Amino acid sequence: MFANIIIDISHEKLDRPFGYIIPRRLEDVICVGSFVKVPFGKGNREISGFVIEITDETDYPVEKMKEIMSVSKNKEVVTSRLIELAYFIKTEYGSTMNRALKTVIPVKQKVKHIEKQTIVLNISGDELTDTVAAYNKKRAKAKLRLINELKEVNKIPKDVVVDKLNITNSTLKSMKEEGVIVIESETKYRNPVNVQAQDEYDIVLNDEQNKVASEIKQAMEGIYSGTVLKDDSLNRIHLIHGITGSGKTEVYMELIECAVENGKEVIVLIPEIALTYQTVKRFTRKFKDKVSIINSKLSKGERYDQFERAKKGEVSIMIGPRSALFTPFNNLGLIIIDEEHEGSYKSDSVPKYNAIEVAAHIAETTNSALVLGSATPSLDSYYKAKRGEYRLHTLTKREKGNLADVHVVDLRDELHAGNKSIFSFKLQKLIQERLERKEQTMLFINRRGYAGFVSCRECGVVMKCPHCDVSLKAHNNGKLICHYCGYEVPTPRLCPKCGSKYIAGFGTGTQKVEMSIKKMFPTARVLRMDLDTTSKKGGHEEILSAFANGDADILVGTQMIVKGHDFPNVTLVGVLAADMSLYASDYSAAERTFQLLTQAAGRAGRGSKKGDVVIQTYTPDNYSIVYSKDQDYESFYREEIAYRKLMLYPPVARMTAILMTSKNIDKLDCAVGVASEYIKSFKERNNQKMLAIIGPADAGIARINDVYRKVIYLKHLDNSVLIQIKDNLEKLIETDGRFDDINVSFDFTPQGNY
Repeated sequence: MFANIIIDISHEKLDRPFGYIIPRRLEDVICVGSFVKVPFGKGNREISGFVIEITDETDYPVEKMKEIMSVSKNKEVVTSRLIELAYFIKTEYGSTMNRALKTVIPVKQKVKHIEKQTIVLNISGDELTDTVAAYNKKRAKAKLRLINELKEVNKIPKDVVVDKLNITNSTLKSMKEEGVIVIESETKYRNPVNVQAQDEYDIVLNDEQNKVASEIKQAMEGIYSGTVLKDDSLNRIHLIHGITGSGKTEVYMELIECAVENGKEVIVLIPEIALTYQTVKRFTRKFKDKVSIINSKLSKGERYDQFERAKKGEVSIMIGPRSALFTPFNNLGLIIIDEEHEGSYKSDSVPKYNAIEVAAHIAETTNSALVLGSATPSLDSYYKAKRGEYRLHTLTKREKGNLADVHVVDLRDELHAGNKSIFSFKLQKLIQERLERKEQTMLFINRRGYAGFVSCRECGVVMKCPHCDVSLKAHNNGKLICHYCGYEVPTPRLCPKCGSKYIAGFGTGTQKVEMSIKKMFPTARVLRMDLDTTSKKGGHEEILSAFANGDADILVGTQMIVKGHDFPNVTLVGVLAADMSLYASDYSAAERTFQLLTQAAGRAGRGSKKGDVVIQTYTPDNYSIVYSKDQDYESFYREEIAYRKLMLYPPVARMTAILMTSKNIDKLDCAVGVASEYIKSFKERNNQKMLAIIGPADAGIARINDVYRKVIYLKHLDNSVLIQIKDNLEKLIETDGRFDDINVSFDFTPQGNY
């Protein structure tokens, strides 16, 4: 028997299977997915690899083939389904097979099990009487003490036997060898979900929620019965567009119940670890101990145990961020992606996969349904729904409470009025009112003190690239640069539109906001939630539970505080700097801004009390701000999709970023030139007039740790053309020596710029 093995080295030139002989002693041990040790190269150095195929035929000369040395016992076996998924990710997103395998293998290494041991009496009747007599004769007090206890209850946990009865391990070993007792072992899995006593789940869906749930459940039943075909994406993939507070979670609950009743398992993706606390609390109220979680804050042991519990069927609902998608369920039936518009569903490391696209592939190959939900759907998902690729469902009514009153404050007017504070006069007044009424406030800032774009605080103009219509980024060398095409101009000292001297980089951090609020309102109790304050395990839950319990009046935070949280006593939300995301140097900046502002506005007034939202901006007339004020998604979509069509940006066209890096700038310039010329010749040879080539240019950060970075962007209406270019470039990179010492990565539909 032979095995085709992917070597555990992430290098393009080794990204192919190597054939090995399976020795007879390992034939019963090795299977597809085994992690093995093999001799590799001329020196036969020992190296690891994944078995991706077992066969009784080989194309290699048998006399030159080497034998597998051993099977690693401390590594998980990868299922054939995950290997197929890894191949899909490698093909679609451009990575080595080894990297793709490491992405889909949820936990790379086994960790020490926690064993729960029980001491059980193994004799009875005359044999028991004789044994007691023998122990009395030998004056074996410890053995008598244990056997007398076991006569009463038959079995006792080992920790009780050792700690309470003072029985040593050597005594237990002796009694086991005599056949008097047996020691039963059971693997005890760590459970990170603390299911506290809660009221029974008694929520009844309203008519609108029930209509959406019934339509999707009908499609799910068709999928499970086989009447919905695998490629029928309209019945397999569903998009729920529900305004903030419309009760999408309750619809999810109904769908999960349907899946579980059909003997299926469910994956629920959430965009932030910060949402785990409230989400788990809601789900365990209905599904109790069927729910588990996976996220990066768990220990290795906890993560390993959750996937083991999933494989063994001990849990049927897994909640977590992107990595939860690779839960090794045996009978998956439903994938739910909440807040599907969030950028965190796109991987920021190679392979740069899109979790929604991968989830659609998993749903097709496992006969599952995929449900996406958001108050502000991504343009990509809504575009597909409009084209009939997804089925669209809408929720237009708030489950409880009312939409907040939104006030847009022009910061130019505040400057003219002499207000140089972070907080507008309107926001100051409303914060004071909330403190007096014992109500809560959330203050949201888009980024942690990032000054990327340059704007005029007098007239609001932002310096933009004339070719790509994205903001120029300020650099320390006194230049403004576009990181799509490389266009650059000197940083102006005066505003080119109004001549004002108030033109500069824009940025305010959460710590500065926290200090300012404490100075202005010294009696206010303030909590801050950002990457710094949530870095420790349980940090998110600690801050959110404190705020939910009323231990603070004001919560200051980054975008993690505006995603899906439900605090009934929050009646004021302040957005301190809407422009910070609006003019990020990225074609999707307006979309991100609309989503953030709409989601932020949705946090206020979710209880019985009326809510207010204050949006502070230098550009109040921008359409993303105008439409977010009224949560008018349809109007925003129409205007934004027209812009994307005009500029040939996703989702109308597909876009790929080719990032090339090297420590040697001369070699990098040469390789980038070779790649660029190849793409141009491909365009001419294949008459691809619609292929747009942007760059090459320096990446947004041109050098990191002495590694130089260059990027080329490609745009085309047909994604298969971009994949073809990627495949051809990979072959060129493998054979052309000019790419030695050059690292090349591909990012399909990149978010932001490099």
